[in-house]
Amino acid sequence: MTAAVRTTCAYCGVGCGILATSAGDRAVRIEGDPNHPANAGRLCSKGTHLGETVGLEGRLLHPMIGKRRATWDKALDLVAKRFRDAIAQYGPNSVAFYVSGQLLTEDYYVANKLMKGFIGSANIDTNSRLCMSSAVAGHTRAFGEDIVPASYDDLDAADLIVLVGSNTAWCHPIVYQRIRARCDAGAKLVVIDPRRTETADQADLHLAIRPGTDVALMNGLLAWCREAGVVDDAYLAAHAAVPDDFWNQFGEGSDLWSVARICDVPPQDLRRFFELFAAHPRTVTMFSQGVNQSIAGTDQVNAITNLHLATGRIGKPGAAPFSITGQPNAMGGREVGGLASTLAAHMDFAPDNVARVGRFWAAPAMATKPGLKAVDLFRSVGEGRIKALWIMATNPAVSMPDAGRVREALAACPFVVVSDVIVDTDTSRFAHVRLPAAGWGEKDGTVTNSERTISRQRPFLPLPGEAKPDWWIVTQVARRMGWKTAFPYDRPGDVWREHCRLSTYENDGSRLFALPRQAGLGNAAYDAMTPFRWGGTPFADGGYSTPDGRARLVPVVQKPVAAPLGQWPMTLNTGRYRDQWHTMTRTGLSPKLARHREEPLVEIHPDDAARLDIADGTLARVTTPQGDSLYRASVVDSQRPGELFVPIHWTDRTATGGRTGLLSRPLADPVSGQPGFKSTPANVKPVATAWRGFILTRGELDRHPDCLWATRVAVPTGAAWELAGDGDPAALDALLPKGTRIEAIDAARGSRRIAILADGRLAAALFVTRDGILPSRDWLVAQLTEAVAAPTLLAGRAPGVQADRGPIVCACFDIGLKTIVAAIVDQKLADVAAIGAALGAGTNCGSCRPALARLITSEGSTHVA
Repeated sequence: MTAAVRTTCAYCGVGCGILATSAGDRAVRIEGDPNHPANAGRLCSKGTHLGETVGLEGRLLHPMIGKRRATWDKALDLVAKRFRDAIAQYGPNSVAFYVSGQLLTEDYYVANKLMKGFIGSANIDTNSRLCMSSAVAGHTRAFGEDIVPASYDDLDAADLIVLVGSNTAWCHPIVYQRIRARCDAGAKLVVIDPRRTETADQADLHLAIRPGTDVALMNGLLAWCREAGVVDDAYLAAHAAVPDDFWNQFGEGSDLWSVARICDVPPQDLRRFFELFAAHPRTVTMFSQGVNQSIAGTDQVNAITNLHLATGRIGKPGAAPFSITGQPNAMGGREVGGLASTLAAHMDFAPDNVARVGRFWAAPAMATKPGLKAVDLFRSVGEGRIKALWIMATNPAVSMPDAGRVREALAACPFVVVSDVIVDTDTSRFAHVRLPAAGWGEKDGTVTNSERTISRQRPFLPLPGEAKPDWWIVTQVARRMGWKTAFPYDRPGDVWREHCRLSTYENDGSRLFALPRQAGLGNAAYDAMTPFRWGGTPFADGGYSTPDGRARLVPVVQKPVAAPLGQWPMTLNTGRYRDQWHTMTRTGLSPKLARHREEPLVEIHPDDAARLDIADGTLARVTTPQGDSLYRASVVDSQRPGELFVPIHWTDRTATGGRTGLLSRPLADPVSGQPGFKSTPANVKPVATAWRGFILTRGELDRHPDCLWATRVAVPTGAAWELAGDGDPAALDALLPKGTRIEAIDAARGSRRIAILADGRLAAALFVTRDGILPSRDWLVAQLTEAVAAPTLLAGRAPGVQADRGPIVCACFDIGLKTIVAAIVDQKLADVAAIGAALGAGTNCGSCRPALARLITSEGSTHVA
């Protein structure tokens, strides 16, 4: 076993440090890095199980042109030629790049330089547009620069933490544990979210506001603060520009009662929030997708920044607005100009900035204006204006809103290039050229987390097959397009140094983003780089990145929220599950991560479910004006009546349903261009099935099950498919591999149980029933790894009494619901800490702690979280 390599997690914007120790043959031991400032050794369930995701299953290992393997030279020559030809015939705006927060900063930098400085178009946008571009626009309007004016240290110093549109316990578990530690020391926690999430369960106050009413809420709070004398007039006079008519917007409709009505929350709860805010000057307001993913997202961000500026709660320990990002390098992409609306190094497209970057790059054809943002970019592809498109490290055929139209656009595009680690994704099926990119554990470069801390991602695995780093791939294409001397990079450190030099080039302090100490870093120092946070404590001196050095209060007004009507009586919300990530190309490989939520669920309030005759556990079809998709119904009172919630992760590769991208509207914020995923008009109806069942298989099926409902779950050595249908299930027999077949039939219940043995081992099992009971999958799944098949395979359980551990609650330690409940009852466990001491549950990432607290309460014990 080799020495541990210090690297950074591949998932969210928390940016946790990892110690990765290679054990040979793609095996790796994962531990949290105790010396990393973001996590001090802790990891969430996804980070903990990264070792299960570094195998070569499904990897793209060599370039492909069409369906045929190609050499790198032929593939790169073709990409360069087709882009050159399109530019020559149709102009530079006829080509585009769509990139990703999965790229490292060095990858991002080279792609941005090629497109904006040498091709001469700003048509490079990123999937980060979908998650945090409203924060970028709001910061720029308020501060003059895209600065996150907070750090995790502020959470340690805050007396009040307000989480807005963020299920932090699930989506950023390590940050949430830091929040819980501060709350245990006496800080108050307020959660503002239409859903009663696991995060909301542990809050001192939960405001389940009507979706899209954040501006009314924050404006109402600011009006309250002004009446209560909480506004810091001295700070505003010294450090902010306040439009003459700014306070005029706080008239009729901004009083507590009107705000309560607009937001649909009890007035007494609203008053308590206002009073908590007024009483705690050290307040951090942390916000995420629930704020950003809105057609009024930028205004919602500025409603928050207005509140902090007007009360002087910025630039001080424990007092700041804090946008927390979703991807590992969304911030790095912002720093190098990976968005179509920015240039580079936190510069916009002002003429002097265009000239400055052009001088630095010696660029022959600088882009002079913003390019197409994501929604408009794919619309332009569909309209035939984009002739060549290069997609890097992302899956827009799944993740973009109105994904059906996106697929039509990709199918019609004359030339599509996809750089990815996976050979077969929903997007790569439209590619004319596929380029094998390095994956996590093989990449070498830097990432920036939500608090502006830059860390190294280091390789600890060899590049498999012919895979190459993204910066190298883009560099090679740039050279073949005629710009060899402008792209001289031989290693990621070369790109890093140029990026750092640009950050300081002709920067007289007007931009806070600058990395002067890094610009001369040698290769050895780059390799040994330790995490550092740039920018210090932003705005501590009251100076901002605006021409006059003053922040801006931005007038924002609550726009009318359309009431669901007629054909679309419901409002659809989308989001993440605790143990999954994006479109599951990585997390979908982990059997342990699959256990928490094995299928895509539509969550619906009991009143709506009763009215629509939708029973828990049955199937339901969600329809919007854009499309429809099938889900397993989950009837829960954590939903507001009239609203639905669905996850974003499932794809055509993993399910016949759960395709959430098909449902969302392609409407975007007019300032940021960020799509509004959180409030799509929808309806939902029950779907009857004639039978249900499952297939377990060692290895993978040759083809996906052809039935109404089929969802894949990773299991050790193979896969499990949950099934349901309304046709004849006999067709499923053809999916089973060859081998010795044993079978049992119960005609009365319409049940068939089949096991296939190969060399005495279980190779596959198919269980189907019309009216009967299906056994728990756990024991049968375990049989796939046994050397000799048990004689009770068709019973679906071991001989005698077999303990059922129930659904997995703690993914870190693979602990089930029934195991936890039994321990609570038998050992008289009275709090979450006691469960941790007894079983280990909740002692690693802590994201299951809210669920454990609920179990304590439901068993009648004292809840001491």
